[in-house]
Amino acid sequence: MRVSCLQENLAKGLSIVGRAVSPRSTLPVLGNILLATDQARLKLAATDLEIAINCWIGAQVEEEGATTVPARLLADFVNSLPPERIDMELSVRTLSLHVRCARYEANIKGIDATEFPLIPTSDGDESVEVPVDTLRQMIAQVAFAAATDDSRPMLTGVQARFQDDRLTLAATDGFRLSVRLTRLDQPVKENMDVIIPARSLQEIARISGDANEEQPVEIRVVQARNQVLFHLAGKADDGDKGGFQQVDVVSQLIDSKFPDYEAIIPKSWTTRTVVDTAEFLKAVRVAYLFARESANIVRLQITPGQADRPGVLTLTATSQEYGDNLSEVEALVEGESMEIAFNARYLIDVLSVIDTPQVALETTRPGAPGVIRPVGTGPEEFTHVIMPMHISR
Repeated sequence: MRVSCLQENLAKGLSIVGRAVSPRSTLPVLGNILLATDQARLKLAATDLEIAINCWIGAQVEEEGATTVPARLLADFVNSLPPERIDMELSVRTLSLHVRCARYEANIKGIDATEFPLIPTSDGDESVEVPVDTLRQMIAQVAFAAATDDSRPMLTGVQARFQDDRLTLAATDGFRLSVRLTRLDQPVKENMDVIIPARSLQEIARISGDANEEQPVEIRVVQARNQVLFHLAGKADDGDKGGFQQVDVVSQLIDSKFPDYEAIIPKSWTTRTVVDTAEFLKAVRVAYLFARESANIVRLQITPGQADRPGVLTLTATSQEYGDNLSEVEALVEGESMEIAFNARYLIDVLSVIDTPQVALETTRPGAPGVIRPVGTGPEEFTHVIMPMHISR
């Protein structure tokens, strides 16, 4: 193998695939990154057997070949090089990769590419297309609500429901639920529900920041292999500096049954409170400074407006050790007055991913879940359900 590429392109490619490298594995090759020539491109790949990432960057290929080299060493070395052309040549006999850039040279010992697991590519299967910015926002509004512990594996994932001309993502950790829906340009041929690990979707969101916004993300579910594949196009097919030409992310699906979350979403409310999103978020962050010392409890007192004054949402948090805090946010309140308590951390998480100027909080009683929705979007587009916290009188 003899190949040349720009330092910026190689550094970007390594940063993309590096997140899939297995840090601790009984298979040494999983700690390596695969480098393989592919026509006039250089393919980089890494996997921990749960998620795999393929990335193609522009390159000048003089001799075809493939090898695997230690991921961390190669990435650290390439990031230390000047932004110039990198020449790489593989010694088949010693399995060493000679890397040269400007006045820097290194020989990196590798493992034969035939030992690297085979990673599927995006050819063949029927795909669903979603705009890059839409998918990125959907992931941001849903993935944070997935569980982080493995006691219930299905809750560490995000349910993706492909139904007619709709794609719905949903995640819950048992204390909160996020659901986001979008319409597809083309209806799917077969309705299906799959559970995708939240970590895999977060990688998609991270990579999509460098993707071509004009090209949709192609999603392919391969149920026979229990896998889902995401295909993203680079910003420039000619491999501009610091860019990639194509990225494929392959993730194992979680083989389990997702909870029937629709049963938990309240169908009605007795109090609906509309507030400025930024003001609400700021007030919760201030309350959190005191709430974090007392189980993150923040109390919300909702007071309807009168003829001469608007409604008010009052937030209070108390710390026995440090003191207490009170903040008021002007609100448009429909219905009865209400006092309810929530986990301040959960409120911050959801308010941080809502991009509309106003947000609505729908409540029924102190012991029932509250529903948070952006104001100005369709009622089904984004829904967040948050369980209340017990407050002693």
